Amino acid sequence: MSRRTVIQKRPVPPDPKYNSRLVSMIVRRIMRSGKRSLAYGIVYDAFDLIQERTGSDPLETFERAVKNATPLVEVKARRVGGATYQVPMEVRSDRGTALALRWLIQFSRSRSGRTMAGKLANELMDAANETGSSIRKREETHKMAEANKAFAHYRY
Repeated sequence: MSRRTVIQKRPVPPDPKYNSRLVSMIVRRIMRSGKRSLAYGIVYDAFDLIQERTGSDPLETFERAVKNATPLVEVKARRVGGATYQVPMEVRSDRGTALALRWLIQFSRSRSGRTMAGKLANELMDAANETGSSIRKREETHKMAEANKAFAHYRY
């Protein structure tokens, strides 16, 4: 990876049904082996399940789940004089969203259930209600940053 050039971020096109960039981002992370239509099917089925169970707008629930799962601080390893310190750093908004989507998908895959759509719907509803594994992961990340606040002066 080059140290000189800054790579331009490509804009994520919105999805066709909800016209949302966030939905398009989760579809791209669910997708495996280039099967995008299958990934869209999973996400849209999960949204239908959310609509059916809660009666509220699934896009709103999804956005609230991502917002709740987004970390504000994280720790990064920093070597200083032969010792490695876990230095707390603030998370940029695009990285925070990426981490939240990654955790939501990771923990929905590890859930028990029949279909991926059902597991994703359950994880999204739990995250929107401030419960679930992805929220626990965010709290864990925040606790580690809080515990290592003494090393904040090693920030780059």
